[in-house]
Amino acid sequence: MNLAAAIANSLWVASNVPAILRFEYALTSPTETQSGLLRRYLKQNAPCAYGRAHDFARIRSYEEFARRVPLISYDDIEPWIERIKRGERRVLTTDAVTHLVPTSGSTGSRKLIPFTGGLQQEFGCAIGPWLADLTRSHPTVLLGPAYWSITPAIEPAETQSCGIPIGFSDDVRYLSAAKAWLARRVVIAPNRFAPATDVEEFRYRTLVCLLKERDLRLISVWHPSFLTLLLEALPRYWNRLLAEICKTQNRRASELKQSDPERPSTIWPRLQVVSCWGDGAAALAIGDLRRYFPGALVQPKGLMATEAFVTIPFRGLLPLAVRSHFFEFIAEDGRVRLAHDLRKGEKYEVVVTTAGGLWRYRLRDSVQATGFVGSTPSLRFLGRIGNVSDVCGEKLSEAFATRAVQEALGTCAARPRFALLAPDKDEAGWRYTLYVEGPMPAIAETLDACLRQNPQYAYCRELGQLLPVRMFAIDKHGYEIFVSRHLAQGMRLGDIKPACFSRLIGWSEFFSGKYIQDKSVLCSSVGTSQ
Repeated sequence: MNLAAAIANSLWVASNVPAILRFEYALTSPTETQSGLLRRYLKQNAPCAYGRAHDFARIRSYEEFARRVPLISYDDIEPWIERIKRGERRVLTTDAVTHLVPTSGSTGSRKLIPFTGGLQQEFGCAIGPWLADLTRSHPTVLLGPAYWSITPAIEPAETQSCGIPIGFSDDVRYLSAAKAWLARRVVIAPNRFAPATDVEEFRYRTLVCLLKERDLRLISVWHPSFLTLLLEALPRYWNRLLAEICKTQNRRASELKQSDPERPSTIWPRLQVVSCWGDGAAALAIGDLRRYFPGALVQPKGLMATEAFVTIPFRGLLPLAVRSHFFEFIAEDGRVRLAHDLRKGEKYEVVVTTAGGLWRYRLRDSVQATGFVGSTPSLRFLGRIGNVSDVCGEKLSEAFATRAVQEALGTCAARPRFALLAPDKDEAGWRYTLYVEGPMPAIAETLDACLRQNPQYAYCRELGQLLPVRMFAIDKHGYEIFVSRHLAQGMRLGDIKPACFSRLIGWSEFFSGKYIQDKSVLCSSVGTSQ
């Protein structure tokens, strides 16, 4: 047992007792809880610019709120965020913006989400009950340290000219000051003192920190492949890691010499829980973690985004984070429903209003109601709405990927007749392939750089979750084959629109041609369409 970690963990759980009690009550009264949140938002933010523009002071009911305040996407709110970036205060909220947190955009390279003290408290309303519930089912998780990875560990935080930081240099900054102090005594943080400059340094530093902790009890990451890639590096670095640990911890180094780097469960025998994404595309990768840690609980996370917590693991289900934000749901028939109106088995798009200043914001996440905890719906994440590819957490949308392909193709004089970017997998791993019919441009590196404007894609590339873009030369009939595959999947011919992006994998099995390995290939014809 790690006494210092056990004490800090116990204090953490004790500090969250009020939060879990309030959450349990809220699960039985979602209508009352959600109505109270909306009233508070409107009252507190009526003086801000957005509140004045939509006359928050005169809104007395949800129905009036829905009439006066439109459903929005990031494009709608971006001009308001630009005002925040220029240093204007009280724009979307009366609460001060402490950070602008980057995430992937639909049509642009990235979005910047305002983070405020109020949003920090709302995140705490979800994190507290989740961890408290976890310790009820796995109490020994309290007896040792944890490893958390939430934000990119390589890129340092930026700062706008107005002085608002972009992103967090330390994951615990998502928490309140008191809880952050406790977390720093529990969480293993290889990036705390200086950011890693490249992925190999990051992996090595992280493994050194993790190997020193025999009592490691909890690992929390986002996509499962982030952790599996880290574990796959163990045999490669093993001797160097042992020599490094020998310098300060001879006893631990001796223990590790008896362990097997191919079997991580022998290295961390007391690991209790691995928390990671488990729905959508991530479901394919979670099995590897269960094989690495057969004795641990591999717990799928709830639906959480940079913008908001939507669901949390609780009592074996994934109830709505009903105390964290105000939620609306767009049903398949286009009607907007509230939390208490959801029906088991039906699918919805999530709309959120937060203390960070997002007002009726469409997250573009699709969920399905699977049951209820008390009177609050439990929701399963289905995927991103629209043509979005997310095999490793990169979240490439059709609009963004199309723009990246067009930008890369702009460097060549001759344009191909057909081009399609899609995820691809072989023995080496996942990557994106540009399938081209006609003049073959040597733009793999350029396209990869364009795609890196998406921060999630860039991070997956830095960590090796995604390999570099490669090219595939189609012999002929590119568009015809593209159409025929979609027809075979049941699409109507009139609904199949020309596109240069697909989230479907395995296109090399449909197109005749070959992969182009030589980076020196210049623009030249590789065949004609018949």
